[in-house]
Amino acid sequence: MLLNIPLTIAPLVVYNLMVFGFLGDPSGQGDIWFQEIFTIEMVSGARWTLVLGDLMIITGMVLLFFEILKATRTGPGSIVDHLLSTLVFTLYLIEFLVVREAAHSVFFTLMIIALIDVVGGFSIAIRGARRDFAVGPSDHP
Repeated sequence: MLLNIPLTIAPLVVYNLMVFGFLGDPSGQGDIWFQEIFTIEMVSGARWTLVLGDLMIITGMVLLFFEILKATRTGPGSIVDHLLSTLVFTLYLIEFLVVREAAHSVFFTLMIIALIDVVGGFSIAIRGARRDFAVGPSDHP
């Protein structure tokens, strides 16, 4: 049952914990998602800076990869997995529309990642079902 929990819920939980002050101070100066994680001096002389918002999006994309891998599983649990992924996307959408702190490009990108999880999961399941159906015995001689 734990394998059916969508991994895309983790960025949603972390985002909410961050913006509502449970993992940091939201009353700090500026946008919390522009806090620098680290900066690297490139060979070209340019400086590349990773900010917290970028890290959240990268984390969401890595989790999406594992969700797509989970979508290739077949069995009764896959239906539950798809339904829970749809529920997580619905939570993202509702929060984006009604919660002021969610009206941010980082949250929007995480919501799109959850949407890709839903659409990709159903698409992979349908494709796999067609393949399983086509492999069965033929009635024609």
